[in-house]
Amino acid sequence: MKKRIIYLLTPVLFLLAGCEKEFVNPNAADGGEVVKSAEGLTALIVGLKKEYSVGATGALYNMVSANGLTTKELYVINTGNGELAALEAGKGTVGGNNAFLVNIWTSSNIIKTNAQLLIDNYQNVRETGTTEMIRVYGHFFKALAIGTMAQFWESVPTEVVRADDFLAGKRPAFKSRADALQEAVDLLNAAAPIAEATPPSAFFNTKVGTDIDIKNTIYALLARYNLMLDKYDDALTAANKVDKAKKSIFKYETVNPNPVFRTSLVNNNTYNGLPNFGLPAALQPDANDGRIAFYLGANVVPVKVQGFFKSDADPIPVYLPGEITLIQAECYARKDLLTEAVTALNAVRTKTGDPFGVNANGTAYSGPNNKDDILLDIYRQRCIELYMSGLKLEDSRRFGRPGPNDANPERSRNFYPYPTVERDNNPNTPADPPV
Repeated sequence: MKKRIIYLLTPVLFLLAGCEKEFVNPNAADGGEVVKSAEGLTALIVGLKKEYSVGATGALYNMVSANGLTTKELYVINTGNGELAALEAGKGTVGGNNAFLVNIWTSSNIIKTNAQLLIDNYQNVRETGTTEMIRVYGHFFKALAIGTMAQFWESVPTEVVRADDFLAGKRPAFKSRADALQEAVDLLNAAAPIAEATPPSAFFNTKVGTDIDIKNTIYALLARYNLMLDKYDDALTAANKVDKAKKSIFKYETVNPNPVFRTSLVNNNTYNGLPNFGLPAALQPDANDGRIAFYLGANVVPVKVQGFFKSDADPIPVYLPGEITLIQAECYARKDLLTEAVTALNAVRTKTGDPFGVNANGTAYSGPNNKDDILLDIYRQRCIELYMSGLKLEDSRRFGRPGPNDANPERSRNFYPYPTVERDNNPNTPADPPV
């Protein structure tokens, strides 16, 4: 996989020219013109979507891949793919030059920096439904970039350093992952009332598309990140505002294909799934669980991943309705509201009408009516429902599953080492975690 070595901390603005991204100085004339117009700012949003979701260097592909190998959702077919094999083996074999980690970090920092340009320049546009959406998407993408990094690293540089300051020697400080997640929550909280009050204009929808239902996506991410912060009341409030019938997706086609399918699953030489989602015996799905066929096909060795990764044109959800229901279940359980927790849990276990077709078609929870057992089944359902969503490493830590130094480990790392490209350019980079 090609490594992108760039100054991550310098503000960059990308202009879409043909099929390639050109990174130019936003203080130069071209960059200045882009942020002055509705055409330029909406094109920047389209570019942000592509940076996150398209190609082998985008954050989404590398997040799904690294997370899946670290948490035993996936296995490496050809161990000659050294950087994939390192993620699977984990511990000290994962280094700061691992291309998958570099790409998550690089792509997220590009998104964070350019999202700040939307936030700083939305007032250059004076059109109801366009002005507001430029601002909302700026908050959304910056929060998504910060939240993505906070799932994999103990500390995150959330600050955007301007070009002049960078050239003068300034480098961003790092925040703890909790403080970074709180910044993401603050960004989303600022965006939510704007998204509620003003729908996108026809111009905005024409330029940017309607594949992301931004209002529901803002609440979905608020629920996700507040849960990661153990803020259960706030997570519940946000989750309760998500319309689970609505869909938000990253779209693909022949020119911009589904990156997980095109880069890794179309061949038989990279990685693929494990039977029963790679779960230990005590957590494996019921044999008749409908999600087995949805994600894993026949569920026999070798597994051929299905789900959202069957073809170049398969869309990938920004979030799943089942995630929102399981957030509700977990919040209730952690608040000792066990009846409410089981009700939400059963909504996933017995689901038949999921908008994406992720249906368990199963039976209600019949285990012990105590907090620990209910939480264990919530974790089990998350592992199945949210397979290859990039969320399992975070879940594994939060639920206290066996780590890399424990017996029968379920993950090969706790957090990742910081990319060498960051360490070489930023003296504020913290020490790497041991595992």
